[in-house]
Amino acid sequence: MAVTSENGRRTRIQQENRERILKAALDMFSRSGYRGTTLDQIAAAAGMSKPNMLYYFRTKQELYQTVLQETLDDWLTPFAKLDPQGDPASELGAYISAKLAHARINPKASRLFANEILQGAPLLEDTLKGPLKDLVETKSKAIRTWIADGKMAPVDPLHLIYMIWASTQHYADFETQMDALEGTEPGTRDKRFEGAERTLFTVLFNGLKPR
Repeated sequence: MAVTSENGRRTRIQQENRERILKAALDMFSRSGYRGTTLDQIAAAAGMSKPNMLYYFRTKQELYQTVLQETLDDWLTPFAKLDPQGDPASELGAYISAKLAHARINPKASRLFANEILQGAPLLEDTLKGPLKDLVETKSKAIRTWIADGKMAPVDPLHLIYMIWASTQHYADFETQMDALEGTEPGTRDKRFEGAERTLFTVLFNGLKPR
């Protein structure tokens, strides 16, 4: 069994337990919402006792906020890598691919985040108005740099970012609707994401070419 190191890092067992709890919490919160989910349900889904789970997360709100924050971190890590000195198509293309991959692999996280926003983001307001706002402002400057350098057509950076978010997260949030419209068979959703990426690249990058 792994032991706690002197620098205070989590042991392997602690990390595995934490991931089990977060996975169970995501499943339950995305199914029943924050109010409709109890700590007892999450502990049962994680296969551990409630007291053991509370060793890692002291309250339901702390657990819920951690799930939401990890979703944001997954989304924004590739966004933060946008390089104003790079090629717009390559930089934005890599970000779009990462966002679509997240929508394909973890649609529950996207739906949970969307529901939180629809509720007025009561537990995410500080993050949205602080770190997220700062990052968006920084990357908007990168887009303006590309425009000023003649690398892409003049567009409103904020609306371009909103468009990318809306386009990519749609494939997670409205998965059921697309299944119905397309008559999707089990195991064929990967083709949908391949088509989505091709279409988004064509529409966005042809339209973003400098005139």
